[in-house]
Amino acid sequence: MVKPDSLIFDLDGTLWDALDTYLASWNEGAKAENLNRIFTRDDLHYVMGWERSKVLDHMFPGTSIERQEEIYRTINEYRMKLMPEMGGVLYEGVRDGLIRLADKYRLLIVSNCPKNLITEFMKWAEIEQYITDEMAHGVNSMPKHHNIKLLVDKHNLKNPVYIGDTHGDSIETRKAGLPFVLLTYGFGTSDDYDLKFDDFNSLTNYFMSL
Repeated sequence: MVKPDSLIFDLDGTLWDALDTYLASWNEGAKAENLNRIFTRDDLHYVMGWERSKVLDHMFPGTSIERQEEIYRTINEYRMKLMPEMGGVLYEGVRDGLIRLADKYRLLIVSNCPKNLITEFMKWAEIEQYITDEMAHGVNSMPKHHNIKLLVDKHNLKNPVYIGDTHGDSIETRKAGLPFVLLTYGFGTSDDYDLKFDDFNSLTNYFMSL
């Protein structure tokens, strides 16, 4: 792999675990929308990293797109209310690692999450000054490989790599034409990667040594 000039990170399962906050927002949203359903952590774990339309079709089969979107808007209203107070769990070494890596690389985040969630994450983790840019699926409803390439082109990145935790991340990274780095502690796995690490500290030390 050519020495990179920039590192693009996935969010959920890569930088943090906010499933408990997401779960609370899904269940509060379901209650507000009068749905006779209680979601579990396993329900959300299964769809982590999916694009919005695929998540909604899986969670609400047979429901009209309009109704799915209405429910999802309510869920996300609760998510944005809960996020500042509940936050999530940063994986060990993430904040210090990002601070170190920012001295050497441009750091970016691309996720299939709702609009504004990456911004809220950066505020909560107090890492805004270390991140060059971010792009969420909720902004334009485009697939991850499209949004990766958007930031690559926008910032004229020469040798970026994408860092994620699922096979879906691997597929989208290949579509974008980038090397893929797998973190094994997240929500999924993949056999298609250029490098893999079992913890964030190992990743940080590797890229700082290049």
